[in-house]
Amino acid sequence: MDYQILKAEVEQKTAQTLEVLQTEFAGLRTGRASVHLLDGVKVPVYGSEVPLNQVSTVSAPDNQTLNVTVWDMNNAGAVEKAIRDSGLGVNPMTAGAVIRVNMPPLTEERRKELTKVAGKYAEEAKISMRNIRQDAMSKIKRAVADKEISEDDQRRYEEDIQKVFDSRGAEVDAMAKQKEADIMSV
Repeated sequence: MDYQILKAEVEQKTAQTLEVLQTEFAGLRTGRASVHLLDGVKVPVYGSEVPLNQVSTVSAPDNQTLNVTVWDMNNAGAVEKAIRDSGLGVNPMTAGAVIRVNMPPLTEERRKELTKVAGKYAEEAKISMRNIRQDAMSKIKRAVADKEISEDDQRRYEEDIQKVFDSRGAEVDAMAKQKEADIMSV
């Protein structure tokens, strides 16, 4: 067993988990307009469902408005319908090739719901990291059973791997706390 390869694999997988969490957080609505809010919207055009950013450009001219500039005028209706049906609670208005999305202010109840969703995303990231840790620890234990490494090496490797997970877990907590603060700020 090559411990450096195992540790590099653990670092990579936990970093990917953080990236996924950050992407999920970007799609969560806060009190202000964000171009990433529409990242998850899929538009039925050209015979398949494609991400919104492949048929238009999204910009945020101010804190309460998103402008979606559709590249092909024929797709404007499909883009508007996809945004309306996305479950974000917004009502887009079309003016030619530009679709304006006014962001209504969040109610206190909706903010609390979004905070719960953010907490759920953070918990899913932690569960994913626990699975990665469990896999790494089992590889170390298997190496001890196969007499590839000593029990002293096992303890040292397990402690080192645990430090990686402790720091990544702290990053998840910090990201969740920041997102909750963003959601709750008026």
